[in-house]
Amino acid sequence: MFSRKARQSIMAACAVAISSLTGTAHAADDDKVPYWASVDTDLANLRVGPGESYRIDWVYRRPHLPVKVLRREGPWRLVEDPDGAKGWMRDLLLSRQRSALVKGAGGKAPVEMRAEANSSSAMLWRIEPGVVGLLGACKDGWCPFDVQGHKGFVEQEMLWGAGAP
Repeated sequence: MFSRKARQSIMAACAVAISSLTGTAHAADDDKVPYWASVDTDLANLRVGPGESYRIDWVYRRPHLPVKVLRREGPWRLVEDPDGAKGWMRDLLLSRQRSALVKGAGGKAPVEMRAEANSSSAMLWRIEPGVVGLLGACKDGWCPFDVQGHKGFVEQEMLWGAGAP
């Protein structure tokens, strides 16, 4: 086995590791609401209350769907989806990775993805309303946007999940 001194060293190392992990988790709990998040699984339940005993109101099958976190209660988050539906979701089902949903011009017309962050740059793709993609840091009304590897820039006003929550 280990000597007393070796056991003390191991215990000290474990204590440091545990405190660093709990410090990180605690720091994540200090986030102010509201904030943007995204669904981080292939299947996520939205409940009418903050607990497993509450009825499931919606089932989401859209990884990276952006949601706005409005409130926190223990491991539960009150979220709002792009359609305005609100309910409770476990924090483990969410990611802080930013994403956005294409709103579209007038809600129906496709949105243009550009090669650069301006309307005079080359158009790369037209994106249908409802498409979800990963969001970069928006600047001057334009956002880097990645839809399954198709990358470019989209006007910020055409995206739900961009800007301040």
